[in-house]
Amino acid sequence: GDITMKFAFADRTALKIKPLSDRQHDLGVSIISELNSFKKLEVDKKLRKVAKRIIHSKKNSASAILMMGGHVIRAGVQRYLIDLMRRGFISCIAMNGAGMIHDFEFALIGATTESVAKYINEGQFGLWNETGRINDIINKGYNDGSGMGEAVGQAIYDENFPFKDISLLASAYLLKIPVTVHVGIGCDIIHEHPNCDGAATGATSYRDFLYFAKIVENLEGGIVMNFGSAVMAPEVFLKALSMARNIVHQQGEIIKHFSTLVCDLQELPNDYSKEPPKNSSAYYFRPFKTMLVRTVADGGESFYVKGNHSDTIPSLWTAINDEEKITHENIRV
Repeated sequence: GDITMKFAFADRTALKIKPLSDRQHDLGVSIISELNSFKKLEVDKKLRKVAKRIIHSKKNSASAILMMGGHVIRAGVQRYLIDLMRRGFISCIAMNGAGMIHDFEFALIGATTESVAKYINEGQFGLWNETGRINDIINKGYNDGSGMGEAVGQAIYDENFPFKDISLLASAYLLKIPVTVHVGIGCDIIHEHPNCDGAATGATSYRDFLYFAKIVENLEGGIVMNFGSAVMAPEVFLKALSMARNIVHQQGEIIKHFSTLVCDLQELPNDYSKEPPKNSSAYYFRPFKTMLVRTVADGGESFYVKGNHSDTIPSLWTAINDEEKITHENIRV
């Protein structure tokens, strides 16, 4: 027989959405550190090696991809990342929806991050008017044929948001570097809003996935870095790499010799070149088996550095600067 099921939808028109000015923000632009302002860190030897690989990638026009979780935006390292983009050391930034939202809020009001504990109690978490404008931008981008990262970056840049100089999305738009935003439907606060269009959200984020997969086709001799993304980065990278390898394989090419860097807070064994056993919780930390083991098993190499993003990103930036000096001196000799 013909079974038709119609379930009831949550009524978004019944929501009470408040202005962002009513929200208590946990982070302000004061957390965004100036270049060189951090305490002189002891740079991890592995990050010095990674810096060499990044410089090598740039010289050989191979992809240098930076994947990140939302906390990277909250760590205040924007100026370091923008400087690396400007200097040609990053060819793509891949982030989740949270990263995009924090970047947008910082650019708009110079503050971001609400207390989940406070606002979930009263059912106000995520329901802020100005942040919901991201949906309008995405809906317009959908009609214009844009990717999500490009649409939001262009809006921040064109509308001269007061803090656009610290926006990764606006800087990337200006520099013509793709920021690909990989969302999970229902994962982001803007999905609560009445103006969220699932089709537009899906299509613009899917365009970003296809941009990303194309950039991965150029990964031979390049590098993929993952700062703090436990699920999005390893999962998106795995599928994009499979597509890219399939496509280049048919042209008689390979994507085998590249480096991966994972920076996170997990305690991993000293030898992370082989998979942990299935009865170990480390097996279920996807960046480990996907980025440090399986995808580089054929001639690639992997690096894991434990630390906060507020340390590891400035350290990597410092290591790149140190390496560059060495290279310049060599050229002069």
